[in-house]
Amino acid sequence: MDGGAKVNQSKIGKLIQEYPKGLVFLSSWLVSKGYPYELQQQYRKSGWLKSIGNGAMLKSTDPLLLSGALAALQSQANINIHLGGRSAFELKGNAHYLQYTSPEVTLFAPGKTKLPTWFTANQWDINSKVYRVSLFEKESVGLLDYQDAGITLKISGLGRAMLECLSLCPNEFPLTEAYELMEGLSTLRPQQVQILLQECKSIKAKRLFLYFAEHAGHSWLKYVDLKRIDLGSGNRSLSNDGVLIPKYHLVLPKELS
Repeated sequence: MDGGAKVNQSKIGKLIQEYPKGLVFLSSWLVSKGYPYELQQQYRKSGWLKSIGNGAMLKSTDPLLLSGALAALQSQANINIHLGGRSAFELKGNAHYLQYTSPEVTLFAPGKTKLPTWFTANQWDINSKVYRVSLFEKESVGLLDYQDAGITLKISGLGRAMLECLSLCPNEFPLTEAYELMEGLSTLRPQQVQILLQECKSIKAKRLFLYFAEHAGHSWLKYVDLKRIDLGSGNRSLSNDGVLIPKYHLVLPKELS
């Protein structure tokens, strides 16, 4: 075996051993890590790596994990997409029915985000639905790192996840379920809530967040400075035969008033 082959063996060994099972490798990212296209081609021919679409690969024995795909989109392609909404509650153990009992995971990406074909065309281990909403001025606000079998990915913290759920109410997320989730958020940090509400662009979501927190009797609410939060003007009706909540200019179903 010549010296070059030995180097290649040690490089593939590093790739196989150092990165977690199921992590997707993007070709351009591998180049930046010192694995030129020719070497990647060699690894595919030798059966170390397998292609899962244009510019994307997996270690040949690895399964198609949604977490591995999300991690690649986030940290290799620098695409703003993350797991959030109800799924973030399920991961943190705060939903009323847990462990991915939903048929799909909810992902959030800003309005015009283009997702690569290798991501949209593959059948991952968990189904997902992408909501394209530009909900915050600063995209990274309220996100945190989550470890899934060695794979690190960004997910919504519970405050952000709550606002994401509320942004989908009432058409794509039930108001009553959103209120039940809010009831469990007794330990949110007021400073974090303040930042989230100041950065949030949805008037409806912010008003619902504040009203539900008040209705649930959360003690952190008194430390939130409403004067620094844009709550818009005029009523927002979320129910045909609902009741007006004058303080928050919301028309809600009777059972939530």
